[in-house]
Amino acid sequence: MNEHGASGLTQNEKLQRSVLRNFITEQGCIKHIPSQLKKRLIVLEHLTSQLDTDRKYTEKEINDFIRPWNEDYATIRRELYIHRFVNRENEIYEVNDPREWRDWRTLG
Repeated sequence: MNEHGASGLTQNEKLQRSVLRNFITEQGCIKHIPSQLKKRLIVLEHLTSQLDTDRKYTEKEINDFIRPWNEDYATIRRELYIHRFVNRENEIYEVNDPREWRDWRTLG
């Protein structure tokens, strides 16, 4: 068997799909923030991929973006910043280049 296995997906792709299926509802809400770092980063990466990379967001706008996903928008906003998915300067948020994001694929 090759790295893609029988289904044609890599182990990382299988893990990513599994985590998103387990932590995000069919309506697109985050059930809860995963405690395991690798899984948390997968959810945060998914969330960040929904943001407009060419736009600057005020803190209120970033909160309004996160709130439909999960009511604990303050924690999620902080996690996005801590793991370098977004940068904050003078209360303005921007999506970082994906190469700057903390990459769950590199974790054991």
